[in-house]
Amino acid sequence: MPIGALEYHDRTKHSPRSVREGSHGLNFDNKPTPYKEYTNLPARPLAERIRPPQLPALAAIAEPTPDGSPARDDRPDLGTVTTLCYDAAGITKKITRRGRSLLFRAAATTGALYHVDLYVVCEDLESSGEADGEALDLEAGVYHFDPRTLSLDVLRNGDYRGVLATASGHGGIADAPLSIVATSTWWRNAWKYGNRTFRHAFWDSGTTLANLLAVAHALDYRAEVVTGFADRPVADLLGVDPAHEAPLEIVPIGAGDAAHRAEPASVDPIDPDTAPLSPDEKEFPVIGEAWSAGELESGSAAETWRTETPTRPIGTRESGDGERIALDPVGRETASRRPLHETIRRRGSCREYERDPISFRKLSTVLDRAVRGVPMDVRHRGERVGSADGPPLSFVDPYLIVHGVEGLASGSYHYHPDAGDLERLRTGDFRAEAGHLALDQRLGADAAVCVYFMTDVGELVDALGDRGYRVAQLEAALSAGRLYLGTYAHRDLGGTGLTFYDDEVSSFFAPRAADQTPMFLYTMGRPNV
Repeated sequence: MPIGALEYHDRTKHSPRSVREGSHGLNFDNKPTPYKEYTNLPARPLAERIRPPQLPALAAIAEPTPDGSPARDDRPDLGTVTTLCYDAAGITKKITRRGRSLLFRAAATTGALYHVDLYVVCEDLESSGEADGEALDLEAGVYHFDPRTLSLDVLRNGDYRGVLATASGHGGIADAPLSIVATSTWWRNAWKYGNRTFRHAFWDSGTTLANLLAVAHALDYRAEVVTGFADRPVADLLGVDPAHEAPLEIVPIGAGDAAHRAEPASVDPIDPDTAPLSPDEKEFPVIGEAWSAGELESGSAAETWRTETPTRPIGTRESGDGERIALDPVGRETASRRPLHETIRRRGSCREYERDPISFRKLSTVLDRAVRGVPMDVRHRGERVGSADGPPLSFVDPYLIVHGVEGLASGSYHYHPDAGDLERLRTGDFRAEAGHLALDQRLGADAAVCVYFMTDVGELVDALGDRGYRVAQLEAALSAGRLYLGTYAHRDLGGTGLTFYDDEVSSFFAPRAADQTPMFLYTMGRPNV
């Protein structure tokens, strides 16, 4: 019987002892390639010119609803697919270091190992014209995005959206002109991180999808993340083996005719040849067991799982009687106007912070825009996100350790997004503690702010089963991905994600965080450049 989420989480916790005893050298001769390379498939070039979204990053990440503009008549085309894939997972930066060229992707990922791939499932996407003589259309099919060549590998020809609709039981997928599926190839991350890769699958797909959602919203398309679907039919559609590469999320883009249901609802298997990732690929059975524990068997099971989500808070904690400090975010008119596409290209992972304080207004603005809930299918009871079917649910709590923010006392805080304020838990200089909690990394001590997203895994599993663990990891990572974008929308701010000693973080925020455990740690401050 596969191990469940609770056991998996406990097995993969970091502690000073586990890190000390589990450290091992990396065999760089066996390091997997960060790309999936098909050996015998035709490829469809993407558009030569990328149409960068001009909406400011702070506006794009704060999109309150995934419904887009009701006045929009444009349907997605090849240019849309190009922009979405490039700004979510494309190669946006090349740096030469010690004589080697390092290629960096649009979204942050653990260890720069890039184990998350994107697949496109679409109907015929027809353009109304041409751009510089280039027809911006795309035939119905199933495609794999190749960031090396900015092209789509052709897996299937024809309209297979019905497979996703049937597997998910989700109306937003049924009427979307295109959907993007995110997967993780376990070995590409497990080479360095071992069994923690199952956590990283949602961390890294979350930061990737934060970019994807922001771009879709900047282009004024409806977009949301669907976490509930029958896993095996989706894997079969993509031609992947979940023992090695597994589907994680589906993101429908745009809206079409809700009455139309694409066919077929099932597919013949495919097994396209791919180049080896490394000379000796290792297997990690615990990852596969954790994934299997959260599987859903059918679209009806997925629909039931989604619609039976309780409307009460799950995994989070109520506020207490601590002092409340209202955020002071800038208004839309005076906020940073840095466009989303420039922010994505500027984004990095800060490697050293100055200890100079940051502005309280900038911290307020980043938190206000980035941590306000994410559009996921399980955030409302039985309805698509954006409906009037009750307030959105959140499965994670943001806690802060503040070291250097002008006008805000150093200490620990519980952030309440709905109220727009910080509740002070303790006052004091906790730089040494924050550095220790962040796996004894100096970045945790030098950052102006450390933001921990935490949840009660036991409550989640009781309410949502083992798949609820995926949801909490993903929500934390999506929020952190938006924090990245909000941070790098400001010229003088930098940020990065860090790992942590799980139980020691829980103890630090006790008693408020009793029985909660960290899902993601994001740090922000002034970069030393």
